[in-house]
Amino acid sequence: MLKRKTGKIALGFVAAFTAGAALATSAQARDLTVVSWGGAYQDAQKKVYFEPFKKASGVPMNDESWDGGVGVLRAKVQGGAATWDVVQVESDELAVGCEEGLYEKLDYSKIGGEAAYIKPSVNPCGVGAILYDFVLGYDKDKLKDAPKGWADFFDTKKIPGKRALRQGPKTTLEIALMADGVAPKDVYKVLATDEGVDRAFKKLDTIKGDLVWWKAGAQPPQLLASGEVAMTSVYNGRIDTANKNEKKNFGMVWDGALFTLDSWVILKGSPNKDAAYKFLDFAGKAENQSKLSENIAYGTSNKDAAGLLQPAVLKDLPTAPDNIKNAVEINVAFWLENIDRLTERFNKWAAK
Repeated sequence: MLKRKTGKIALGFVAAFTAGAALATSAQARDLTVVSWGGAYQDAQKKVYFEPFKKASGVPMNDESWDGGVGVLRAKVQGGAATWDVVQVESDELAVGCEEGLYEKLDYSKIGGEAAYIKPSVNPCGVGAILYDFVLGYDKDKLKDAPKGWADFFDTKKIPGKRALRQGPKTTLEIALMADGVAPKDVYKVLATDEGVDRAFKKLDTIKGDLVWWKAGAQPPQLLASGEVAMTSVYNGRIDTANKNEKKNFGMVWDGALFTLDSWVILKGSPNKDAAYKFLDFAGKAENQSKLSENIAYGTSNKDAAGLLQPAVLKDLPTAPDNIKNAVEINVAFWLENIDRLTERFNKWAAK
């Protein structure tokens, strides 16, 4: 009996070991998977990062896209079978995910050292990928009188037609307050009060019937191109790329733009950590980052990348002095503190 039991244990151990080994082999065999934001932005990344990296390193990799949300990352990591390794995340996703232990702590010695990057892009859990703006975008061929700012965005008598905003309270409430006369530098001071939140929703009420919501960054240029909306909030690089690559005649308003930084993270427990570091090192080099800015107008995180760009490229970046002078940085601390209650209120408001 003992012998049979021992045999079962041994057999069970072998089976478990074999299954475990198979899982480990399967996990280790999975190609490196890098996840970004799709559309024109990811097309630019494919051209200057993904394909050259695969060719230079010999590392097999896939790329996928997502629409954000730390819940997606939480489910993948805590579920124990994440199929993603490197993900580009927004600043609040970086902060929340880092606090919850969803990301590997970065060893900067493997990606050029902390000194290679601008200070705001250095984080224990992620390294800066791009600096970008939410701007007001419109089609110059369809609007004879160009909008000057968010106040015009909310003026449906002056500029008739639908307008699009990113679905959710973040950026939407800031835009509503600026449209209502709040100076960019005071937006979060006002939004931190109950009166300020009420004021933002009251302003949104004035155009609720004219609003279209977008979720993915590729949507706003499509909405403009189809004529479905007269104006939209949009990532600045998407406008730049639509003009360059699709010969559109889109315009954008830098005044009152909202800027922030995206970061690369490595998901906790990635079986491809070494390959992930190789990718981040490649994407972090100044010469490669400068190529990204040449293909889509986003600011870079490597200190030396801007020095490699021509003046004609630099003037179209969010970091150009004229473009950033009246922009407001999205306040990560505010949104970490308030995202749940304001999302709940936003969803109830939108559902009415």
